[in-house]
Amino acid sequence: MAEEPKKPTTPNTDTGYGQEPGASVPNGSTAGEPVSYTVEDQPDEYASRYGAVEPSWNTTTASENLPVVKATEPPPPPPPSSADSSGDDDDEDEEGMLRMSFLEHLEELRARLIRGLAGVAIAFFLAMTFAQPLWNIVQQPAAAALTSLGYPPYLIFTSPMDAFLITWFKLPLLVSVFMASPWILYQTWAFIAPGLYKKERRLAAPFVLSTAGLFILGGTFAYFIAFRYGLAFLLGIGQGVNIRPMITITDYFDIFVNVILGCGLVFEMPVLIFMLTLLRITTPAFLLNHSRYAILIIVIIAALVTPTPDVFNLMLFSAPMVLLYFIGVFASYLLVLRREKRRFPWGVVLTWVGILLALIAAGIAIGVWKFGLHIAPGWPFFKF
Repeated sequence: MAEEPKKPTTPNTDTGYGQEPGASVPNGSTAGEPVSYTVEDQPDEYASRYGAVEPSWNTTTASENLPVVKATEPPPPPPPSSADSSGDDDDEDEEGMLRMSFLEHLEELRARLIRGLAGVAIAFFLAMTFAQPLWNIVQQPAAAALTSLGYPPYLIFTSPMDAFLITWFKLPLLVSVFMASPWILYQTWAFIAPGLYKKERRLAAPFVLSTAGLFILGGTFAYFIAFRYGLAFLLGIGQGVNIRPMITITDYFDIFVNVILGCGLVFEMPVLIFMLTLLRITTPAFLLNHSRYAILIIVIIAALVTPTPDVFNLMLFSAPMVLLYFIGVFASYLLVLRREKRRFPWGVVLTWVGILLALIAAGIAIGVWKFGLHIAPGWPFFKF
């Protein structure tokens, strides 16, 4: 009889038992063929050797006995980008903003005005208790100018009510405005603060202190420098043509108020420039590129505020205003650097400033030692 041809077999390399193909395995199967196990028909020697087989192994085939791939944990989410974090900050800031209707805004404005006026009223009654000493301080520049020109240091009044109105009402009101200026500025900030972001509300204390300080500094500059020398110039014009000054307290006080308040408001220029930059209305680059027009406007304002038309007093007013303008540009530049998360090179700048101050101090020391430079009570305050 002819032998039956052998069927080709495909080697099964994975027997489930690490055996060669064709080897006998439990349950009467051959390696490479499906193997089925049940709990009932496990041989005792197999059970003793390999342990009991779990019921879940039923209908398991050797071909399905593949290596198990262990599941890996998913990768962590990427960190939030700067744009996302800035967006989250903006969302938090917007959540911190107070939403009010138009009537609520009017009510808030009314409350802030009442509180501001109450502060002015308290300062006014406090200033009234020092009305006489305050008037002595106000009329002192006129007395000094008249005495230096050889005239008696007196002011006159032509109406019976002039002395009372100026000494006991107008002057305490002017002083109360300067005294209550921090309180008024705080009420102004408190009114606009609900419409600002959280990071902008942190500027409340610097805003109030800088604005009030510059306002008082401007009034001080006007009293000790600008008003004194301007008044001496005006009173000395008629001295060579036999014109005797007779100044009424009304005219004198009007000029005094105009100069003091004018300088106080002009000294707010850095704050104004900083706020315009904060609101993104202007930029430091724009202010520097158009600085020549700003200087021209400053000189025109100084000509209007200055009580005299001469060049000396005009420069006396305009020079500090130009300096304040560039201080405001520098403050706005620092704001832009912080907004763009950049740093200002303070080390280099302070080094050059220190060198400049050292040179100035050395020049003054040489002038005192070699040429007898000393401080004088009048302008230009230094004499050889």
